[in-house]
Amino acid sequence: MERKNVALVLSSGGARGLAHIGAIEEIEAQGYHITSVAGCSMGALIGGIYAAGKLKEFREWMKTIDRKKMLELTDFSFSINHLVKGSRIIEAIMEIVPDMKIEDLPIPFCAVATDWKGGHEVVFRSGSLFDAIRASISLPSFFDPVRRDGMILIDGGVTNPIPLNRVDRQDGDILVGIDVSGHDYRAQSALQEELSERRKQKKSLPAQIIDKLIPDNIDFNYYTVLSRVSSLMIRQNSLLMEQLTHPDILVDIQMARITTFDFDKSEKIITYGRKLTHQSLCNYTSKNETQ
Repeated sequence: MERKNVALVLSSGGARGLAHIGAIEEIEAQGYHITSVAGCSMGALIGGIYAAGKLKEFREWMKTIDRKKMLELTDFSFSINHLVKGSRIIEAIMEIVPDMKIEDLPIPFCAVATDWKGGHEVVFRSGSLFDAIRASISLPSFFDPVRRDGMILIDGGVTNPIPLNRVDRQDGDILVGIDVSGHDYRAQSALQEELSERRKQKKSLPAQIIDKLIPDNIDFNYYTVLSRVSSLMIRQNSLLMEQLTHPDILVDIQMARITTFDFDKSEKIITYGRKLTHQSLCNYTSKNETQ
């Protein structure tokens, strides 16, 4: 008899984590029953909202997010260790997803953060849902870290970007991981080269002047170097965790055109996540049928 219970794990990945919504929708559409969820960073946000039974409402709200709305939800800070306070976005989400205790959620849930002082992983299995989410999404140097019990909590992706070892398991369930931590760097580089060539082919005088002023290696700078180094480290940690835990199904969702902050592209990202999850589930079913 085919196993249908799923222990679901959702990775970090910024806006790419919206693909988790499509993944969850496809898992349920194919008749699987999600019995527990663990998440990190954006995966903690989506997983927690799903465990609270408010994923549909959150998806509808995301449709209203454009660049202007994103700016309105960004409470900039003048601190020396972060750019954004992060309170405004959490308060906005809590208007459609009321806070509750993790232990009272209809589906077992846990979120992962990182203690900056102690240098270790912190797992939330009880207490305020949004306190746990807020800690898990605290992107270093961007969001204000969460201070709790003598700890300084930052993004869980620093220590465990896809917490396959933290989700509650039941006998006979299927361990499913949705990993959006990877970037399709080859496609991204090809796209940048294509745009560069198009710029060079423009014949207008302003375009020629701009082409002379802009160096060919403009995309290779301090910010992009540090950003990619961070992304590569997180990706390698994800791959290591996957090798250690051997999930039954792993949906690897890599993107080239979606950045960490492209939250205004929710429907496109959700659709892509659902498409790749559909493929992975079909492959899993076919594999079991042949055994």
